[in-house]
Amino acid sequence: MAPERLLTPHRPHLLRAFYEWLLENDLTPHLVVDATQDGVEVPQEHVRDGQIVLNIGPSAVGNLNLGKDDVVFSARFGGVPRRIVAPMAALVAIYARENGAGTVFEDEPYYEALREGKIALEESGPEDDPEPPKPGRKAPFLKVVK
Repeated sequence: MAPERLLTPHRPHLLRAFYEWLLENDLTPHLVVDATQDGVEVPQEHVRDGQIVLNIGPSAVGNLNLGKDDVVFSARFGGVPRRIVAPMAALVAIYARENGAGTVFEDEPYYEALREGKIALEESGPEDDPEPPKPGRKAPFLKVVK
């Protein structure tokens, strides 16, 4: 029997789906983050019991990026602008402030393997992308018709 294949995580997809659904229903999305996880960049003075609740509504954040590996945005805390980074593995839940509608994220084997160092995040950026092939000069194929 072949070894079980480690599936990619579904958390980024669920996060984006719930975020859009909450906005569609005029609700305010809040994100619960485990602030004790590696890679989390949040104002520690707002962390309670190892977690922080962040309002990620469009009027509360700037430059929101719900990426494959993390959530990154800018926000103000006490009038001070801060850059927030929350790796997907650190996300606990997304819910609506108004009524609590949302979901708690289950732990996934992918994130367990990541924490245990069995796999690594793929680092990619503009410098890693191969340069697109340059189109070669082709002879024109149109003819003048008289």
